[in-house]
Amino acid sequence: MAELTLVTARIQDGIWTGELTAVADGNYQPDIEVTHLETPVAGVAVAQVPGRRLTWSLRIPIPSAALSEGVQTILIRDRRTGTRLGSFAILTGAPLEDDIRAEVDLLRAELDMLKRAFRRHCVETAG
Repeated sequence: MAELTLVTARIQDGIWTGELTAVADGNYQPDIEVTHLETPVAGVAVAQVPGRRLTWSLRIPIPSAALSEGVQTILIRDRRTGTRLGSFAILTGAPLEDDIRAEVDLLRAELDMLKRAFRRHCVETAG
């Protein structure tokens, strides 16, 4: 199993970019899941960085649905393990008084992920 690390590079022209590195054996290829409101984000691209083994560039087009009033959180996970590799929040509309709203939104998304994992575990271990 690989240990993945994600480093944010920037957001420009509606595209979030980052760099993904792995500590793994053999010919490893990452399987990344990106969601907004539990819906997969379309157009996510993972490409090997030329000349750098086990390093990939990750490009995530910001969905238009994420440009809505309030705090919108995009989650980035390793599909194989369900591990959250990173996230980013987009704040639009009236100025928010406190960044705690972004944190609460992220906690809710993580809680939903844990509930799904727990249910899957219960199904797999039952009978």
